[in-house]
Amino acid sequence: MFDGLRLTHWQVESRADGVLVLSLNRAGQSVNALSQAVLDQLDSMLERLPLEMPKGLIIKSGKPTGFAHGADIKEFESFDAKGTVYESIRRGQLIYQRLADLRCPTVAIITGPCMGGGTELALACRYRVASNEENTRIGLPEVKLGIYPGWGGSVRLPRLVGAPAAMDMMLTGRTLSGSAAKAIGLVDKVTDPSGLQEAALGLIQRGTTRPLKQRLTVWASNSFLGRKLLAPQMLKQVSRKARKEHYPAPFSLINTWARSGGMPVRAALVQEAKSVTALAKTPTAKNLIRVFFMMDRLKGLGGKDHGIQHVHVVGAGVMGGDIAAWCALRGFDVTLQDREMQYIQPAMDRAAKLFEKKVKNPEKRAATIARLNADVAGDGVSKADLIIEAIFENQEAKQNLYATLEQKMKPGALLVTNTSSIPLDKLRTKLKNSADFAGLHYFNPVALMPLVEIVQHDQMAPETQRRLAAFCRAIDKLPVPVAGTPGFLVNRILAPYMQEAILCFHEGIPGPVIDKAALKFGMPMGPIELVDTVGLDVAASVGKVMADFHGQTLPDALKVEPNKRGKKDGQGLYKWENGRAVKPEVPSSYQAPEDLEDRLVLSMLNEAVSCLHDGVVADAELLDAGVIFGTGFAPFRGGPIEHIKAVGAAKLKARLEVLANRYGDRFSPRPGWDDLV
Repeated sequence: MFDGLRLTHWQVESRADGVLVLSLNRAGQSVNALSQAVLDQLDSMLERLPLEMPKGLIIKSGKPTGFAHGADIKEFESFDAKGTVYESIRRGQLIYQRLADLRCPTVAIITGPCMGGGTELALACRYRVASNEENTRIGLPEVKLGIYPGWGGSVRLPRLVGAPAAMDMMLTGRTLSGSAAKAIGLVDKVTDPSGLQEAALGLIQRGTTRPLKQRLTVWASNSFLGRKLLAPQMLKQVSRKARKEHYPAPFSLINTWARSGGMPVRAALVQEAKSVTALAKTPTAKNLIRVFFMMDRLKGLGGKDHGIQHVHVVGAGVMGGDIAAWCALRGFDVTLQDREMQYIQPAMDRAAKLFEKKVKNPEKRAATIARLNADVAGDGVSKADLIIEAIFENQEAKQNLYATLEQKMKPGALLVTNTSSIPLDKLRTKLKNSADFAGLHYFNPVALMPLVEIVQHDQMAPETQRRLAAFCRAIDKLPVPVAGTPGFLVNRILAPYMQEAILCFHEGIPGPVIDKAALKFGMPMGPIELVDTVGLDVAASVGKVMADFHGQTLPDALKVEPNKRGKKDGQGLYKWENGRAVKPEVPSSYQAPEDLEDRLVLSMLNEAVSCLHDGVVADAELLDAGVIFGTGFAPFRGGPIEHIKAVGAAKLKARLEVLANRYGDRFSPRPGWDDLV
C-alpha cells in the first residue's frame, strides 16, 4: 500500500483482520513531536488509504515516552510574518481533516503525555482509548504560548465534549488523566496498557454510543443561543484573571468560537487558522515562545546524572521543612534535623498535607511519607549525598554548623546553604572543602515557586554546579546559576521594587492604587500585598543588605513596627483576615500619580541592568528567565532586559533620570544602560 514511501517517522503494521496500525516513532528523538516531516509522511499515507481502505485504522505511539508532546515548537522560529504561519496552520488542519474524513473507523491509543498537536491528532480520529497509568496526561496548553489550538482542536473539542468542558481545557491549558478525559467525553475507553489495542479493536468493530446527557450538552452549548449566552460569561471570567492587551489569546478563542461554532467544520477551520495566525504575530506570543525556550534551556543545564539519593536538611522551619517535603515527594530519601522534635513536627504535619494533595494513590502516598524522616540526632548526615542548611540568617551560626557537618560528611557529598542574602565568599572561609559547597536558594512557597538559584563562589567546583543543576531538574525545579553577591539575582531585583512601593505607601498613596499599577503592568501580585506576604521584617532585612551593598541609607519608612510584620501577624501595610488582605476602599475621585508605574517598574529594571553589568548571571536570557520564574515578572513582556529592548533603553534611561531629579539618587541609572543603548 505504501510502496515507495520513505517512512522514517512511522511504523506500519497490516493486521490479518484488515486493521492498519500506524505507530509514530520520530527518528532520532527520545520523544514524539509533530514536525513538518512527521506530518508530511502522515499525509502521504492518508492520501493512499482510500485506494485500499482498511477495515479500521489505529494510531499510537511507537515510543515508551508518550503519544505526542505536541508540535515541534523549534519550527516556530522559522516562521516569518509573510504568511508562512497561516500556511503551516492550514497544512496541519488539512492533514488532520483528511484523517477525519476517512470512511473507516479510526482510533487513537493514548499513552503518556498527549499534548497540543498530539491531542488534536487524537481529536481527528473517530474514537480515543487512553491508558489508566498516572503518566497519561491529555492537554491543549497552547494558551501558554500566546495562541490556542490551531490544527482543528478549537473546532473539534467543543463539538465533542461541549463548550464548557472544552473551554476549560483550552483557556487554562490544564491536563487531564485518562479517567478525567473519559468523564467529559474526550476519551471513549480507559484501560490497562495491556488492554489498549484490544479496546481499540473493539471500538472499530462495534463503535460506541455516547450518554444522552453528553450529547445534549454538546448540542445545547454549541447552538446559536448557547453561544450567545455562554460567550459573555466566559469573557467575564477570563477578564478577571488576564487583561486582553496582555494576553489576547483567551479572548480571541472565545470570540472565534462564538462566531464560528455553528459553521460546518471546514469553514470553522479557516476562521481558527486566521485567528491563530494573528495571535502568533503578537509580541505576547513571541515572548511566551521565548519563555518556553528559556525554560527548556534551564532544564538542560545539568543533564540527568547528579549522584544524589539521600538528602539531609538541617533546619525545620518553613523553608527547610518544605524543601525536605518536596525532595521526598520527588523520590529522594530525606532526613530532617532540628534541635528538638517540637521544631520538626510542624514541618512533618505540613508535609503530610502536601503528600495528601499531590499523591492520590494510597500505596504511593505511604511510600512517600516513609521517605521523609525526622532526625533530631543528625544521623542522616553521614549517609547523605546532599546536605541542605536552612537555619536562621547568621554567618557565625552557619559556619559553626558547617564545621560540625564536615566532620561527619562522606566523601563526594555536597553541602549547600539556602541563605537568601549572605555572600557565599564569606560563608565558605572556614570550610575544609569549599569546592563542594554552594548555595541552593529556594523561594517561598517551595511547592509553587519553580525557580532555584544555584549560588556560586570563587572556589566552587564546576562539577558541583552541574550536579546541583541536575538535582534541581530531578525535583522538578528550574535552576539558574547566579553569582554570590548580596541578594543574588531575584532578591536583588525585587528589593528596590518593594522598597519603592513602601515609600509610595508612606507618602499617602493608597495600597490598592499601588497594587493596581503593578497589576496593570503585568505583575502577578501587587507589591504592597507582596511585602505583607513576604513579611516587612524580611523585606527590611534584605533591604538593609542591599542598601549597604549600594552605599545607601535604608529609609525610616522601611523600619518595622512590633507585631506588624504583615500576613503572619494579621497586620502590616494591610490588615489580614483568614489569610486574605483586607484592602481599604479608594475614593473614585482619587487620581494616581502619573509616574507611579515608572517608580515601581523602573526600580526593578534599573537593578536588572546593574545585575547584568555586574555579571550576576552569564547572559541576558538567563537574567530574564530567573526574574520571570522567580518573581512572576510579566511573562508576556519576555523579562526585564527583553522589555527594555522593546521599549528602548535610551527612552527608559531618560525616564530614570527624570525620576532621579524628582526623588533622589536611588533612581540614578546604574552602570550598564549605555551597553544596552
